[in-house]
Amino acid sequence: MAGLTGYVQYRFRSDEQDTNILLRGEAEWVSRKVDELGLTGLGWTMPYGQDSTESKPSSSTKTKSKANISIEEEPLGDKPSDMGPTPDPSRIPVVRRPIGQLDLSKELRMLGIEKPIRPDIIELMEIFSNMDTPRPVQGPMSVDPMAEAWLRELLTVVVREYGTTALKTQDIEEIASKKLGNREGTSLEVWLDSLFSAGKLVKVHGPDAIAWGPSPRWLIGKI
Repeated sequence: MAGLTGYVQYRFRSDEQDTNILLRGEAEWVSRKVDELGLTGLGWTMPYGQDSTESKPSSSTKTKSKANISIEEEPLGDKPSDMGPTPDPSRIPVVRRPIGQLDLSKELRMLGIEKPIRPDIIELMEIFSNMDTPRPVQGPMSVDPMAEAWLRELLTVVVREYGTTALKTQDIEEIASKKLGNREGTSLEVWLDSLFSAGKLVKVHGPDAIAWGPSPRWLIGKI
């Protein structure tokens, strides 16, 4: 608005807010109103009518210009045809219960979602001992193909039969140490960590131990 005097017009339009602001009047007054509305640097100003000269308008013109302000809101248009039916609040069931009385396990069972069962170590040892010998894992990234194949068989049972995603290091050692190259303690953990680094296992940090779970691609033999 710098440099403009006389009677001017200021317009600001925002499609995002469906707002159209129009100010007409003396340049000094319009500039002040733009500042008050927080629109400095926005919109555009131009001379308006025959009064857009270097001379100041008469007092009667000034009085009229101060009253000539309008803020127009454009209509939002017709309602989209894909909005669906009008919401009916009466169809939303109201459930009230004392705080802390929600039985989450019961609600999950009603939805057909079973709570994961913690694998029984003795049972897993029995299942594992009766497994047929798997084929060695193929691929240059495998340090011990046979041990890796046995570990994959164990974790497959844990995931598919029990719905559990990981086993603690000590549980793996107790169940399968002999078939994992007699790895125990630190040796076992270092080997499991190498499989984690290769993207074959996921590491789960628990409050008292580290657990290991299978990567989906590794579980189906993709890596």
